[in-house]
Amino acid sequence: MTELELLSPARNLECAIAAIDHGADAVYIGAEQFGARAAAGNSMADIRYLCRYAHAYRVKVMVAVNTIVYDSELDSTRRLLSHLKEAHVDAVIAQDMAVFLMARELGLTVHASTQTDNRTADKVRWLQRMGATRVVLARELSVDEIRSIHSQVPDVELEVFVHGALCVSYSGVCYASQAFLKRSANRGVCSQFCRLSFDVVDSRGEMIEQGCHPLSLRDMSRIDYLEQLADAGAVSFKIEGRLKDVSYVKNVTAAYSQRLDSLVKRYPDRYCRSSLGRSTIGFTPDINRSFNRGFTDYYLSGRRTDVSSLHTPKAIGQPVGTVKEIRRGSLRVAGVCSFANGDGLCFLDCQRRLVGFRVNRAEGNLLFPLKMPAGIAVGMTLYRNNDQDFERQLSKSGSARKIPIVLSLLADEEGLLLTASVLSAPIRVEAHLSIALEQAEKSPLQNLITQLGKLGATRYEASEIRIADGFSYFVPSSLLSQLRREMAEKLDSAIMEWVESDFEESSQQTGETGMTMEVTSKESVIYAADSYYRRYPYLYNISNQMARQLYRSQHLKSVSMAYELQPSVDGVLMQCRHCLRYTLGHCVKHGGRPAGWKEPLYLVAGDGRRFRLEFDCARCQMNVYAG
Repeated sequence: MTELELLSPARNLECAIAAIDHGADAVYIGAEQFGARAAAGNSMADIRYLCRYAHAYRVKVMVAVNTIVYDSELDSTRRLLSHLKEAHVDAVIAQDMAVFLMARELGLTVHASTQTDNRTADKVRWLQRMGATRVVLARELSVDEIRSIHSQVPDVELEVFVHGALCVSYSGVCYASQAFLKRSANRGVCSQFCRLSFDVVDSRGEMIEQGCHPLSLRDMSRIDYLEQLADAGAVSFKIEGRLKDVSYVKNVTAAYSQRLDSLVKRYPDRYCRSSLGRSTIGFTPDINRSFNRGFTDYYLSGRRTDVSSLHTPKAIGQPVGTVKEIRRGSLRVAGVCSFANGDGLCFLDCQRRLVGFRVNRAEGNLLFPLKMPAGIAVGMTLYRNNDQDFERQLSKSGSARKIPIVLSLLADEEGLLLTASVLSAPIRVEAHLSIALEQAEKSPLQNLITQLGKLGATRYEASEIRIADGFSYFVPSSLLSQLRREMAEKLDSAIMEWVESDFEESSQQTGETGMTMEVTSKESVIYAADSYYRRYPYLYNISNQMARQLYRSQHLKSVSMAYELQPSVDGVLMQCRHCLRYTLGHCVKHGGRPAGWKEPLYLVAGDGRRFRLEFDCARCQMNVYAG
């Protein structure tokens, strides 16, 4: 039986609890420092509370400590990790090898962040030697590549992204934000260089594309591919979005949770969910109605043409119809969607620029914009990127997560014995009530079932209530309530003990295993033979002496400090599987037509700075360099 995990993002405690209530098996959240989303930090008090709330459902809490760390920050990093250990977080997500070392010394479970550039089985194997029990794979990998990695390193958990924003560069080896605005992605303050507008020109200065977004990608959605990913060996399905609001978290988590439930239902002897409880919600999940730039499954099945979002980096949303008629101050829409006051709509004008407007008043499909947008024309497709009705549903809908149990009541020599068994866990508790039993004048079965099933204020729901054959005793409702409360309290304690024992066992195994530092004389640190890592050793992101010593112990001969610590670097800023030549239809290798431009191509920013593109066709990779 393989446990499948839906891993949801948490900007804060509110988002984390919403994710749990809407079906997440795990949540990942940032601490006060050293998370790759610096704007999404959380206090230790909130993390401690979250762990208690989550563990009651066997939901795991992963904390992102996945920036590179400077020497002056090592002591504060160690203190943070110690506090996380005391809070009983289930794992830390790390990039810096110093964080790996310190976390393992403390007995913390370590997951290798996607920031460690995880594209190959060799890298996954090396990270396992460094102490990682799980590796978050690069987003760019196909199903076949994931399957190959799993077959070669089967005893490492594989986590894959399934939804959310896409980085155009392989994660962890993008330095464009640092080069452009001195804001390091590896330090949690990415300026989203890839979402900027550029002109694309060739080496003669001829314009190829003007004012476009050549590095901006659509958002990922793999909701229809969960079975293929599970079959390939993925066990954790990660939703991106630690900067997203609570409505986004509710909707997307619920949508993927329902799909995972369907998968488990189809293969009950093969898969199960890793947490306890079933969520009920008051709305119909629809990923198209939350923030998105249009969707792509990325390179899951090979190279695709629908990956990029050349014309806008903004949320486009859901298509809702076409403009049928334009009047002074209003427009009529042809389509089947309903509209609400306050909806946000947008369209691509004749220059393919995204133009948005707000609906002040909606009368059926007749819309009165707050201000009539310029450039709108009959026949244009309208998209909704702010759905007021859906937002109201999300804010008002109640949700409940309940753990299914089976209750059994019988009479013994001393009174009543109530047994509760958790359906999806090896947990069984008993509650006993000493009482002198009296025969009932009429059948008590219906009242017994009704009273025992009143579990609304608890985390539990009775999927089945069994009354012993021949049970014919009268039991006051107040005593049944007392018995029910005792049973629920014992279940709470038993589940927490079970989860905590898992935590202690994991910590013990972590401490015993440590890091396998030894390598043979013929073996070198991973990627040392890779041409890019050899030419640009800052790609190792070594930012402190502890990490530097580790790499030296692994026979890395050229130990260079991180890009951020070098005063001037002339080298690769991005390595991308996304290829502009392919996107524009000029990749001859994949059947495109020969281009008329003269390479190299350049991206020219609004301030005139130029960035050179290199097409490495042997690797099917596009690289971005400073001018």
